[in-house]
Amino acid sequence: MSNSSSMAQFLLLALADRRELQLLHFWLFLAISLAALLANGLILSAVACDHHLHTPMGFFLLNLSLTDLGCICTTVPKAMHNSLWDTTTISYTGCAAQLFFFFFFLGAEFSLLTTMCYDRYVAICKPLHYGTLLGSRACAHMAAAAWATGFLTALLHTANTFSLPLCQGNAQDQFFCELPHILKLSCSHSGYLRKLGLSGFGACLSLGCFIFIVFSYVQIFRAVLRIPSQQGRHKAFSTCLPHLAVLSLLLSTGVFSYLKPPSISSPSLDLALSVLYLVVPPALNPFIYSLRNQELKDAIRKMMTGCFSGARTFLSSSAEHSLCNPLLFQATF
Repeated sequence: MSNSSSMAQFLLLALADRRELQLLHFWLFLAISLAALLANGLILSAVACDHHLHTPMGFFLLNLSLTDLGCICTTVPKAMHNSLWDTTTISYTGCAAQLFFFFFFLGAEFSLLTTMCYDRYVAICKPLHYGTLLGSRACAHMAAAAWATGFLTALLHTANTFSLPLCQGNAQDQFFCELPHILKLSCSHSGYLRKLGLSGFGACLSLGCFIFIVFSYVQIFRAVLRIPSQQGRHKAFSTCLPHLAVLSLLLSTGVFSYLKPPSISSPSLDLALSVLYLVVPPALNPFIYSLRNQELKDAIRKMMTGCFSGARTFLSSSAEHSLCNPLLFQATF
């Protein structure tokens, strides 16, 4: 009987059995990862460089892009490596690190989305107090609290999970190290109790955030409906749509993945749902926010125009210098 102290590695679920499909998954994950890295990188650069985006929402959006990058960099590179080299192994330490960072970034992202809901509530329901309630120090404290929540959640889940004796083999029915599949490998009664405790803790924390979000949006919608002009109502709603879209995408895929009935559970369905809530949102979130935020679009366009203009100026000056330099001109012939 093996336990966690003697286990050297875990076996993950292969994305496909055929080599052609494995390579297809590799290129698909690579494309999605590059899109997520490029889109989130543009948002990070735009918010950092454009002073018009140095607002509470811009600050929270910068932190959200960091969590999206962290989420997709935690699990996707290992899945791409396994697909490319036709392997399914991950080391014990690598699995623990993957689980920790998965909960860290996911917990921080959900906490940030809750904080961004408060930002929308203050902006629409208490606009005269916006600068007071969401000053730079308050925003920094709320962002730090979101990251700390993610860290404590990750530390609690990882420490409790990997302190259990694992004696049901080392094969997981998932392409990355996920908490329910690791707990299935435990054979102790305390493991079942810890599973219930961790699930209860996560459910209570998520439920508290969800209740706060629902209460905030009820107040927001009531305030918006009292706006006399239709144009004002549309503008107020449009500022909330990106946040609602990102939040709905994360909650719908994650909740259904973890709370779906056991009767419809299968490895292929679990795999598809995991890709939906783990890989797709980090790639889509920047597009959702940039499509509805004119200031962000203008900042990205301005930044890209400046980069292209600088590159064009550099190439033109280099070409002019090479033509004006007789030695270099002679060397080219």
